[in-house]
Amino acid sequence: MHNKAFSSNRRLAEKSMAFVLAGGRGSRLKDMTEVRAKPAVYFGGKFRIIDFALSNAMNSGIKRIGVATQYKQHSLIRHLQRGWNFYRAERNESFDIMPASQTMSETRWYEGTADAVYQNIHIMAAHSNVEYIVILAGDHIYKMDYELMLEEHVNSGADVTIGCLQVSKEEAKGFGVMHVDDTDMITDFLEKPEDPPTIPGETDICLASMGIYVFDKNFLFEQLRRDAAEEGSDRDFGKNVIPYIVKNGKAQAHRFTKSCVRSEGEEEAYWRDVGTVDAYMEANLDLTSFEPALNLYDKDWPIWTYSELVPGAKFIHDEVGRRGAAVNSVISGGCIISGARVDQSLLFTGCYIHSYSTLKRCIVLPYVDVEEVCQLTNVVIDRGVKIPRGLAVGNDPKLDAKRFYRTKSGICLITQPMIDKLDF
Repeated sequence: MHNKAFSSNRRLAEKSMAFVLAGGRGSRLKDMTEVRAKPAVYFGGKFRIIDFALSNAMNSGIKRIGVATQYKQHSLIRHLQRGWNFYRAERNESFDIMPASQTMSETRWYEGTADAVYQNIHIMAAHSNVEYIVILAGDHIYKMDYELMLEEHVNSGADVTIGCLQVSKEEAKGFGVMHVDDTDMITDFLEKPEDPPTIPGETDICLASMGIYVFDKNFLFEQLRRDAAEEGSDRDFGKNVIPYIVKNGKAQAHRFTKSCVRSEGEEEAYWRDVGTVDAYMEANLDLTSFEPALNLYDKDWPIWTYSELVPGAKFIHDEVGRRGAAVNSVISGGCIISGARVDQSLLFTGCYIHSYSTLKRCIVLPYVDVEEVCQLTNVVIDRGVKIPRGLAVGNDPKLDAKRFYRTKSGICLITQPMIDKLDF
């Protein structure tokens, strides 16, 4: 049962193509993006971050999707090939992976978000029955019905419609911010301003861009070609294309609260940029709550992904001090909790936690092996790490900061190279 209704009409989505920008590194996630792009980072026990934008498109009724990849793209491409290979041309569907390649006169990287779309115009143009292009960022966690945004775009007669969030004035300094009139028509667009404009009638609430744009296809192509020919352009939507349209055309703001899909028990319009280790930790821990702010158990709006064929999770040993148990936690398939205690934590596929170890507030990525007698608190452990016997993290801030990457709030990120450097 949805607290926020979503559209049962897919008329516009069926005429649309989603283009997902998934080439960013996400450097604030530190070592987690050393071997993978931010959209390919694991989230929620079995998903990747990009699965949320892709699932929103699919659930909204969009049958044609393109994904632009660039930085450390192998992990992302492999995930897309395994988990999103069910689109069929005979059903008038398509799923295109678009790495930076020799699409122009020479081989070159995507120079900006707009250039990533521009270099693939020929692929989008081949879909003659597509009328609208939905540009999506592939690195945020949220549930949204794009059909409702498409409806506002068409009804308003806008050249571009921009998805937006309500944020505080202080938070807005890190976003693209819209100045709007009483009808939510955008009168100015500022990229990361020092003094963000507020919503009419508010003193501390701003409209920040979600990095979601809806265009009529032909108009988008015209703007991309114009921008590509403009000397000195950064080839970026937020810096170049959107400000030009705001000044010379009509741009409409679409508020996320109008199209956010909220399942039973979800009170807020949930959207997270998990771009820092702290934000990543807290968003994953959100899922361990009794009533999580983000409901991933909603069969009406499922999050699709690649799911490995593994056996169910197993808890073994039932002795005093050596009891396999997990409380207020999410435990994925293939995990073995062998005489260990797991509390308020999230374990991805195939983790093995050995006897007498305790984990509290831990995010443990796939195939991590925690040896005996370990005490881990407030940690994020990267995929495949082997935690040695007796390691304690979370008790000694100075030692933790020397051994691992430690945030100001006390979260430690642990990778295998960090473990290999330990001197017991």
